[in-house]
Amino acid sequence: MTSSIRTPRTLSKPAAAALLLAALGAAAFAQDKAAAPAVPAAAVDPDFVPGTPDIKDPWLAKWLAATPDRTPKDLKAGVDYGMNPKTGEFVWPKATPEVHKGQKFPGMLDHWDKTTFTRNVKVLAFYEGVGSPFHAWNNIIDFDGKRYLYIHDRDYLRIMDVTDPANAKVVFSKGAVWGPKGPSERWNAATVTDYLGGATIAWSKKLNKPVMVASYEIGRYGLMNEKMKEPEKVAAQRSYSSLKGFKVYEMNGPLPGDWKLIATRTTDYQHPDAPIGQQQGSGSLDSPEYYGGKYMILAAAPNDSYALTEYPNYLYSPGYQVWDMSDPADPKFVSQVTVPGQVVDDKDSIFAYLQNPRAGNRASWMGARIPMFLPKPLEDGGKVGFGAMGGLGLWSFDMSDPAHPKILGNVNTPPSFAGTEYDNADVSQYERTGYVFTSGYPMNRDCYEPYKDIFVVNAKDPARMKVATTLPRPKPPEGAPYTDFCQRGGNFGPKRSNAIGQPGGWRQNIIPYSFYNAGVQMFDVSNPAEPKIAGYFVPPLADQTQLPGYTLGKGVLAMYTEYDRNIMWAFTENGAYALSSPLLGEPLTGLPKKPWPAR
Repeated sequence: MTSSIRTPRTLSKPAAAALLLAALGAAAFAQDKAAAPAVPAAAVDPDFVPGTPDIKDPWLAKWLAATPDRTPKDLKAGVDYGMNPKTGEFVWPKATPEVHKGQKFPGMLDHWDKTTFTRNVKVLAFYEGVGSPFHAWNNIIDFDGKRYLYIHDRDYLRIMDVTDPANAKVVFSKGAVWGPKGPSERWNAATVTDYLGGATIAWSKKLNKPVMVASYEIGRYGLMNEKMKEPEKVAAQRSYSSLKGFKVYEMNGPLPGDWKLIATRTTDYQHPDAPIGQQQGSGSLDSPEYYGGKYMILAAAPNDSYALTEYPNYLYSPGYQVWDMSDPADPKFVSQVTVPGQVVDDKDSIFAYLQNPRAGNRASWMGARIPMFLPKPLEDGGKVGFGAMGGLGLWSFDMSDPAHPKILGNVNTPPSFAGTEYDNADVSQYERTGYVFTSGYPMNRDCYEPYKDIFVVNAKDPARMKVATTLPRPKPPEGAPYTDFCQRGGNFGPKRSNAIGQPGGWRQNIIPYSFYNAGVQMFDVSNPAEPKIAGYFVPPLADQTQLPGYTLGKGVLAMYTEYDRNIMWAFTENGAYALSSPLLGEPLTGLPKKPWPAR
């Protein structure tokens, strides 16, 4: 089912008060305690209604009025969490607020560890400074006998000739390069208008050439820290200075000078002609799910009413959108997928949201971060999709009629915040096994949040999904100067296993995951109910001689795998590793027999 979507409207003061009080009543009914946040009342306002927050943004005010304040308390290292001296293992916090600085605990290393450990993984090459310390999106394309790797995220773009992965070279560079003093170029997240965020490259059947679909969304970092305390920054996001949507480029060569812009769309589909600054919603998040055929799926909140989220510096709870890409130069909106607990001016949605134990914690991301995951593309006969939707859990959808998607089922687990829950879903083994792998990832440093398990979900019947087990938690190998990866500092936990458009598709029985300070972890999932760690690569961590202190501790923050050449690319805060593994097969140099993207 899809929920109805209401066009935001201006309410009279009595009507607004009635709506807010109704929301408060729903909160009181659904929770043991549902007190409104402690926000100063505008006592001089004769129309002030007790229990309503003094917040300028109407959508933020509705969310605050509907939810209790359950902000987790700060914890004390060595008392509430920390090392168990008897076992040498870390005792994890049960719940924490989101924080942006390291949280040292007794037993941590006092330096950035430089040891390297490998099992069933070989380093082919390391390329320093080709990314950023924060994130890396990736794409691969074959042109004129060469293979090109794209490394990008908003303020930078690097294109490398990786025809020989052991001797790659940068052929295009735009944007900041990082060093110990920071970036070579300054970038203001609040004023950016031209960037390449999450993007997907596919071979267009219509144009008979490759196209790139690039997402444009509201920046998640550098814009604000606390939405309840920064009204001017909230207003700036509502009237964001960049496109909220996506662009389509015809690719006549590997470099930006060869690309031609053929379409621009906003994900505010109710106002398709709204100019920049007046478009509502989040824009298109991360890399679109697109294979070059008729349908494309995006993650997007279409308007500002998708406001039921706890995350402190984000305003939206994104759902999914289906677009008709039969003609890439003329994309057409098809449908919006919404689940219960997203829309703030829908009483049923608020009721569902308040039943979630995360409601009011002021830390959890709610809604999608990445487009829906499809075991098989819709145009190839795919009928089911899986959506990892933050604190709302994992959802399954009947996509047999893309114009009328239907919810099939939902599974969730006990809260694990701060950090992000249900960010990613790996469906690579689904058609063989009926299992889906799903996880969030750590956001706080130094393990100052609950561990982010990778859940193994039995989805053989998508309407009745259940968690079967978890993937093993990586442990330091023998000889490591620490007994738990938390002692290494920085972030420890899974990031993601897959990316849209990895060459050659998926490999059965084995899944590589980026695991932050635990590097690359390769899981044997030949039997998903009994998974094992089959290989790993734990690289040295960067230090202050290479990057500023505030960027350190991430380790492997992204991965991209060329399954058609058996090459893994692992991106760290200070560079990129080209890796091979006998678990994947003998690495190939040069172009594979079939070019990418698939023709």
